[in-house]
Amino acid sequence: MTTKSVLTILGSLCIAAMLTLPAPAAERALEILDQPGYVPTPEEEMLPAEFRPQPVYFRTSEPPGTIIIHTEERFLYVVQENGQAIRYGVGVGREGFEWQGLLKVSRKTEWPDWRPPPEMIERQPYLPRFMAGGPGNPLGARALYLGDTVYRIHGTNQPQTIGYAVSSGCFRLVNRDVIDLYERIPVGTKVIVRQAAQL
Repeated sequence: MTTKSVLTILGSLCIAAMLTLPAPAAERALEILDQPGYVPTPEEEMLPAEFRPQPVYFRTSEPPGTIIIHTEERFLYVVQENGQAIRYGVGVGREGFEWQGLLKVSRKTEWPDWRPPPEMIERQPYLPRFMAGGPGNPLGARALYLGDTVYRIHGTNQPQTIGYAVSSGCFRLVNRDVIDLYERIPVGTKVIVRQAAQL
């Protein structure tokens, strides 16, 4: 059995154990599982059905093409015509890193390099100071940068974190989904971040 096989089995056992924990405890456990350089398998990237991209009915006055993120629900919506949207499962900011507001996609990058900001290095000193883009990069296959902030919508090498609040304020999708989103969304797209759906 290879080292990667052993790590995959151990990772799967840890994830299975975490799923039996209350959500806050599971999110704290997932935060510890940061693995820069780890390349997930296709099986690991297969999300539960509710987090896979799908068309849904969606009431909004925003024009088609707008991105709306509901952080409490862990969903990102791309508004479509006729009261519909494409819904994606996302990972969101953990406690203390939640935010909401209105921004625009300022730029887009394929296979972005990763330079953890100083405040992240201070919290997690074991992180690399630089990692070139690639399958093991924590930013994943694509990144959409939000305004002039440090926040992004990006891919991830940790598909098990989709549906949880574990990030430092960014929104993460599995690589297959962020590639699909990247192709749909031009620079300048409006992005609305909300804590919950507005009734």
